[in-house]
Amino acid sequence: MIKKSLPLFLTCLLLFFAGCDKHKSNITKLSMLEGGKTFAVPSGTAADQMVLKRFPNAKIIYFNSILDCALAVKEGKADAASYDKPVLVNIAAKVDGLAVLDELIMDDKYGFAVKLEDTDLKKVMDEVLAEIKSNGIYKEMSKRWFPKQGNPGPMPAIELPGTNGVLRFGTAAVTEPMSFVDSNQKVVGFDIEYATYIAKKLGKKLEVVNMEFGAMLPALISGKVDMVGAGLSITKERAKSVLFSESYYPSGIAVIVKSSSDESKTLPKGNKLRTIDDIKDKRIGVLLGSIHEKYAMEHQPNAEIMQYQNLSDLLIALKQGKIDAAYFDHFSLKPIIADNPDVEILAANVFTVPIAAAFNEDKDELRQQFNKFLKKIRSNGVYDDMVDRWMNKGISEMPDIDQTGTNGELKVGIVSDIGLPSTAVKDGKVVGFDIELSMRFASSLGKKFVPVDIPFGSMIASIATNKVDFATCSMMVTEEREKQVDFSDPYYESGISVLARKDRIEHATATSTPSDSNGKKGFFKSVSESFYNNLILENRYKLILDGLKVTIIISILAALLGSILGALICFMRMSKKKFLSGFARIYISLLRGTPVLVLLMIIFYVVFASVNINPVIVAIFAFGLNFAAYVSEMFRTSIQGVDKGQNEAAIAGGFTKVQAFIHIVMPQALRQVLPVYKGEFISLLKMTSVVGYIAVQDITRASDIIRSRTFDAFFPLLIATVIYLVLAWLLTWALDKVEISVDPKRKRIKRIKEVAR
Repeated sequence: MIKKSLPLFLTCLLLFFAGCDKHKSNITKLSMLEGGKTFAVPSGTAADQMVLKRFPNAKIIYFNSILDCALAVKEGKADAASYDKPVLVNIAAKVDGLAVLDELIMDDKYGFAVKLEDTDLKKVMDEVLAEIKSNGIYKEMSKRWFPKQGNPGPMPAIELPGTNGVLRFGTAAVTEPMSFVDSNQKVVGFDIEYATYIAKKLGKKLEVVNMEFGAMLPALISGKVDMVGAGLSITKERAKSVLFSESYYPSGIAVIVKSSSDESKTLPKGNKLRTIDDIKDKRIGVLLGSIHEKYAMEHQPNAEIMQYQNLSDLLIALKQGKIDAAYFDHFSLKPIIADNPDVEILAANVFTVPIAAAFNEDKDELRQQFNKFLKKIRSNGVYDDMVDRWMNKGISEMPDIDQTGTNGELKVGIVSDIGLPSTAVKDGKVVGFDIELSMRFASSLGKKFVPVDIPFGSMIASIATNKVDFATCSMMVTEEREKQVDFSDPYYESGISVLARKDRIEHATATSTPSDSNGKKGFFKSVSESFYNNLILENRYKLILDGLKVTIIISILAALLGSILGALICFMRMSKKKFLSGFARIYISLLRGTPVLVLLMIIFYVVFASVNINPVIVAIFAFGLNFAAYVSEMFRTSIQGVDKGQNEAAIAGGFTKVQAFIHIVMPQALRQVLPVYKGEFISLLKMTSVVGYIAVQDITRASDIIRSRTFDAFFPLLIATVIYLVLAWLLTWALDKVEISVDPKRKRIKRIKEVAR
């Protein structure tokens, strides 16, 4: 039944969300929010206090994250959402139909929090803040995480010796740009970088503990973490329970509302592009930290330069109309255009730049070896063959290269999503011109080639801190980069071209066909794009897989623990000893009357407050206790449902009480309890969705992290729903098999059906 109704259920879900109302609002200033309007705020924050101070008659509704608040505004469930301005601006830039009002509700200050008695750590935090402000690091951080356009980051490489132990930092990684999960599934952001510098001064490793925002202060007070921060506002009420650092970032509580008009962020269909001169005042996309960025700033000073961390984001922005044009290496464009027929070259080879391998200044001997190797392959024809295969013919097969590595390993920095012919991932392995060049060099040294995939914007820092031996990532030689790393002799010269959408280039014929008269995307196209953005892009499916693994582990182990404990409680409940039966009654009443989320948080933050324990173990223990309270009563009623006469007859026939129970009572009781047990097991599976409150990343938490990056209100939740449905179906199927195996009547029916076939 579940299997047959699943497609219908999913279709209904898709159609329901696709048809959500999107009416307009005309709120353009704060005064228009007076008179009892509804505000959405994240639970556990101080935003509600500040809203009520400014709007005493406001109605407050709470959500787990600011993203949920913003989406509630977009869907008309709230008139406005209130939170810290940097976070709201970041959301408004990525979610169509939302705008941040210029006027602030009130000024705000961010701080890190430690326990009241931890004055030494507070002193260190304040000292670090003063140091990074004086040496210019703070200014660089602000520029990196709060860009005028484009995405924040990337996180710089900061060496942490960790000789003095570990500093545990609690954060909510759904508050971009303060704290969020990047494309490598790492928690990064302004707060994370600041925390890293604190750990460095203490000589400690930094352990980032990702949790719900509302769980941060309880985790700190109970000693689960040493300090917390995620755009955390300094308030008098919080200061009674925790000790704040000096304010490290001046912010303000702002308001996000529906856009006053529903204008599309896509580009107008008029104003066609003919030459590169036509983009001088347009929006231009570049890779963060690339030479394209510098060239665009110098030659198109009036343009709006949008930085992106990887090619995938750059292409999506171009295709969705977020930018007018994009700079990229010309020799990499052939496969890009082949895979994306709706884009085309606007201007080819605008300028050329040599490409070389980059080395740490202390690795001059290795650099000289690379130069000798390069001369050798140029002279013996190997280099020409590589250029012909990768650049001219577009062959993407890697040749066999000796990788025995008798002399150790050679770690090479690469950027796997640059694309062919430079570097790409094919069948789970990196391939490309740069990869073959590095592998041949490693082989010439008798070393094993070890690729280290690093975001382009972090490559220079990785080379400088010896995270890699050298890098081949189509890095162009510039004067600025030569101050930080040493370059080899150039191994290729690349032209830089400009891409644009076909329907924007005057000489090109638009190939895309609108799905309706308004030019909107078709339903299935939207779903396919959501699938790519939420799962494929940045390997976000890995977050779901990790969450699935955690959910399965917690569910199965909690059920096993609960079943064993439930059997024990059942035995005590049926005991003739008043102490045992009384204890069992109290246990059952207490556990069944306590919400599982409350139980989970009490066990984590109170019972195990002074114990550094894995939160997954706590979740198994808490859900096991809760499960035991329910199944113990199932066991008791099923046992009592067996005719007492059968037990008495068995004993009279020579069975002991234990033998009578095992051979006569238990099989019959098992047949009665399994249908009810099956439903309770499925309920346990669904209840595990609250484990994010104690910093466990399950399926639900993984979908929240993905939503915080993609700002897609629907698709990540749909994926989580489908996974829970499939898991529930599998559990039902497995327990049905068990049910048949213990029921002689059903076993006979099954055998008859099999014979009839």
